[in-house]
Amino acid sequence: MFSGIFQPTHLILILVVVLIIFGPGKLPDAAKSMGKAMRDMRNSFTEDEEKKEGKQKNEGLEAANKAGAENAAAAIQNTPQNTNLQ
Repeated sequence: MFSGIFQPTHLILILVVVLIIFGPGKLPDAAKSMGKAMRDMRNSFTEDEEKKEGKQKNEGLEAANKAGAENAAAAIQNTPQNTNLQ
């Protein structure tokens, strides 16, 4: 159904329509704003992923620290106390 939608003649026709609508003076500004919008969207996606990964990493570190503290406390409680210090 859409096999021939992006043929060279179609792309040229689309370019001509865009030039008529925006004009040659506003076309670079429109391209800049579209590029900036795409860059901002990509950055927001990567920031969300970094936050999620950082949160998972922090949760893992907190669990490891808690387990380490519990193991240290258990080791201290299990050590025999020498009351005959000289």
